[in-house]
Amino acid sequence: MTDLMKIDRLLRRPQFLAAAKGVSQARGAVVVQQLDRADGDPTVRLGFTATRKIGGAVIRNRAKRRLREAARLLTPLHGRAGCDYVFIARMGTADRDWDRLLDDVKSALTRLATPRAASDMGDRAASTARVALDPRPADQDR
Repeated sequence: MTDLMKIDRLLRRPQFLAAAKGVSQARGAVVVQQLDRADGDPTVRLGFTATRKIGGAVIRNRAKRRLREAARLLTPLHGRAGCDYVFIARMGTADRDWDRLLDDVKSALTRLATPRAASDMGDRAASTARVALDPRPADQDR
């Protein structure tokens, strides 16, 4: 599958901001944001970021290197063609066991690859949405 999937990098700020408007999944030591470009191009684009909250430059660079390697291994297997992914390092990314980091990235990618239908939200979320949209005052009988 790696032969069929071309992988590029996100390098510019507008690309990262566009990906932030998509869906995201937080798993353990990583947050993965996904944007389906819907432009017909099967290329997958990857971006990596770490904020100063997780540590100094050495820690941030180590975290991004680890995320790049995990993404290189797992995106061809679990990513969707035509999508942009941004991998955001969290507090424990630089120190997390390698196997656990791979599990975090894999579970985030697989969750993003399977779109959730509105029926998967559950009855509670649906009933909350109905109550929020009801124009009657709260003290009136329903």
